[in-house]
Amino acid sequence: MSLFSLPIKAAVRPIAKSISPVPLSITSVRTFSRTIPASALISDAVKHDHCELEEYYDKIVNATDDATKVRYQNAFTWELARHSISEELVVYPALEKYVNGGKNLAEKDRAEHQVVKEKLHKFQNLSPSDPKFMPTIKSLMEDLSTHIKEEETQDLVGLEEGLTTAESEDLSKSFARTKKFVPSRSHPSAPNKPPFETLAGLLATPMDRLGDMFRKFPKD
Repeated sequence: MSLFSLPIKAAVRPIAKSISPVPLSITSVRTFSRTIPASALISDAVKHDHCELEEYYDKIVNATDDATKVRYQNAFTWELARHSISEELVVYPALEKYVNGGKNLAEKDRAEHQVVKEKLHKFQNLSPSDPKFMPTIKSLMEDLSTHIKEEETQDLVGLEEGLTTAESEDLSKSFARTKKFVPSRSHPSAPNKPPFETLAGLLATPMDRLGDMFRKFPKD
């Protein structure tokens, strides 16, 4: 049986026919985002996202013009929103299932995510000319960096110990699939657990992806 969260499948199935599919051009992976091998472990997939977020942050704070800041602001938002929700739908349920004390770890991670989501929601709507722009992203990244360090040194280590290689690879594939169908903007008032987060995501994703078509992103 796939490790892809059963509540997700159960929640999606009843309403799948009632929601129009998102056009492929909107759901396709953006070319500035690097892909990882299909055989990657779940820890590799999560760490890959962390590295991209750190890279986009550096681009924002070191940019010398507003146009570059906007492009990487959108890239940072796009990656962090999808990453956070996909962790909550795929990785954290696995923590609860396979790691001793995993339920407490997952609850702590969700609480940390909520703080980051609220700051991201504020940041994603700011103009680089706004005096709050740089303080907001720096404050967000400070919280996110602490979360990343704990996740990589504690949560993911424990999770890999509880999984076989095949199970970890399967979870990584589920994580990658989920990122294709979740919102690409921050919605901090949305639920942060399946199945309700799945339903909220299905409703928000089409509008987010439609908006992304008109936003500027980094060029290849």
